[in-house]
Amino acid sequence: METLILGWYILVETQSIFWLTAFGSLQFMGTLIAPWLGVVADRLGRKFVLCCMRAIFVILASILMLFAFLDILTPTYVLILSLLNGMLRPSDLVMRQALVGDTVPKDTLANALGLTRISMESARLFGALIGTGIFALLGISYAYILVVCVYFIAFALSLGITNVTHKIKSIDIPKSQWRDFKEGVNYVLSTPAVLAIIWLAFLVNLTAFPIIRGLFPFVAKEIYFTGEIGLGHMVATFAAGALIGSLIVALAGPQVRTIKFMFINIILWYLMLAVFASIESEYYGLISLLLMGIFHSQGMVSMSVILISRLDPYIRGRVIGIRVLAIYGVPLGLLGTGYLINAINFQNTINLYIVIGIVLTISIWFNWRKHL
Repeated sequence: METLILGWYILVETQSIFWLTAFGSLQFMGTLIAPWLGVVADRLGRKFVLCCMRAIFVILASILMLFAFLDILTPTYVLILSLLNGMLRPSDLVMRQALVGDTVPKDTLANALGLTRISMESARLFGALIGTGIFALLGISYAYILVVCVYFIAFALSLGITNVTHKIKSIDIPKSQWRDFKEGVNYVLSTPAVLAIIWLAFLVNLTAFPIIRGLFPFVAKEIYFTGEIGLGHMVATFAAGALIGSLIVALAGPQVRTIKFMFINIILWYLMLAVFASIESEYYGLISLLLMGIFHSQGMVSMSVILISRLDPYIRGRVIGIRVLAIYGVPLGLLGTGYLINAINFQNTINLYIVIGIVLTISIWFNWRKHL
């Protein structure tokens, strides 16, 4: 909801696809420190790190809300606060996935991650509809009251988490966070199946996520010629599809642990992106977004299940932190779309990303298939 509101604000205020994609990129700057926060979580516990991050989210959202009510909010302030928020946002995923791995047996991991994803997509669905509705009727300041309240509730709920830590059962226990981090990197490099999944995660973040994480405001305004409500419908429809996909994963359980299931859904995700890019009708575009959401969710949840189920508990936070580095593909991909859309138009840009994505996905499968 917050990204949706601010993305529309940036596009309307600056009238620039470059600043829209720059704003989207700032949401993922914290990817670089995610492995370090994973190390801290392994040492001090997931609860401590998660509560600190969510308290900071409350403070930053409150500052932006105050600026909006004082009528001094500008795109520059939004970009600065988004950068600060983005320094921590990717690590929130690290903590949540590590917590699931800490508390759920392997045979129910797929069900648990599917249910976790259901909660995320439900929030995205209703947040998109409610947030854009308030934004359209009352403006950004009142919409941000809801954002602050949601962040505060998330912080309050985080206080009830059991603080889980894992001690390394070894005579040579690393004495520094840097050694812990290097151990995580070595674990990834020496485990081909884990390395393949991380490369695949980077690829989809580079070539697929930029469209669904940063370009929806552009599509709503410049292709569908609609406003904030239409943008909310787009995000809500995609989230509804992702909700359906997550429900399928939660019900199917172990059946979605297969590598084949993951790769098929990622390829179908790319194909639906091609359909979405070729449609100029909002009605048919929403249908393609619904289907895209299903394949996207099934592919990404199964990827998380396969990765987490292969990790030893003592190193889980560090490796998931390294996995989150793959999210750095999103800002790189967004900056690329900002340039290419101006150079070769929206549809050709998306088609280029899709071709690269499909070819390299197949290459990853053939290169690591014996390990996967």
